[in-house]
Amino acid sequence: MGRAEAAWEGRSRILTEFGLAVRSHGGELHGTGAVTPHLHAPGTARLRTSVLAAWTDHLTGLLAARTMAPRVPVTIELDVHLYGPAPAAGEVRGVARVVKAGRSVFVAEAEFAAGGAPLGFGAASFMAAPDPAVRLPERLGVDAPAPAGRLEAPLAERAGCVRREPGTVVLPRSEEGLNSSNTVHGGLLALAAEEAVLSLAPGAAVESLALRYLAAARVGPVVATADLWRGLARAVLRDAGGGDRVAVAATARTSGGRRPPEMGVSTDVAGGSDRRW
Repeated sequence: MGRAEAAWEGRSRILTEFGLAVRSHGGELHGTGAVTPHLHAPGTARLRTSVLAAWTDHLTGLLAARTMAPRVPVTIELDVHLYGPAPAAGEVRGVARVVKAGRSVFVAEAEFAAGGAPLGFGAASFMAAPDPAVRLPERLGVDAPAPAGRLEAPLAERAGCVRREPGTVVLPRSEEGLNSSNTVHGGLLALAAEEAVLSLAPGAAVESLALRYLAAARVGPVVATADLWRGLARAVLRDAGGGDRVAVAATARTSGGRRPPEMGVSTDVAGGSDRRW
């Protein structure tokens, strides 16, 4: 699941290669990231929505860490929605602010802009990690320049996220893709959900992505399965090595692209529920 940390020292290295620089601005956090071809959705010249989900998780998670420290914030829900097509290049700017800082649940939102125009928005909710022994690093990644290392390969390739067949992808557990709780990072789980959906509609873009984090992906690999009908998709991510336990339930809205004709959605609702859950 997503966590708020920055001095990962090897962990979450893949996420740092997204190149997001974060600084404080009063009670807000401002982030700036450059759009590169390696961050594009496959078959398009548009920024992946899962990257915006990861940036939302990072910015709001850092806000949660300010309130919950030294406990580790655990992402419960995360969503991101675009007003229109994502940019192909240039900078994306994000602003995150607190919505609610309660005793048990913390909620924050983020707004994104590109080229001087609104791009979209997102939100996330957090709770403290159940294990009190898990602690945040002393230094969080705020008011620091963007990491020097950038992606040198397409994001899915860098993460090892492989399309097994239309509607199914596999994401390995990698030391470079873990959070401070030693589980698969929520930003990469968002990538797996997005990839499973896009594998059903080559050349499409995800306009909205919502994720419910139900359990940590501790063992791996993570297997994401999705179905898509008339631009609306749902995906389930399971920890295959952890008893095939459901880790994430996700929904997405797509636009454009084409869907392989053999990959229709089952009309057997009960059967579909059994298969997925």
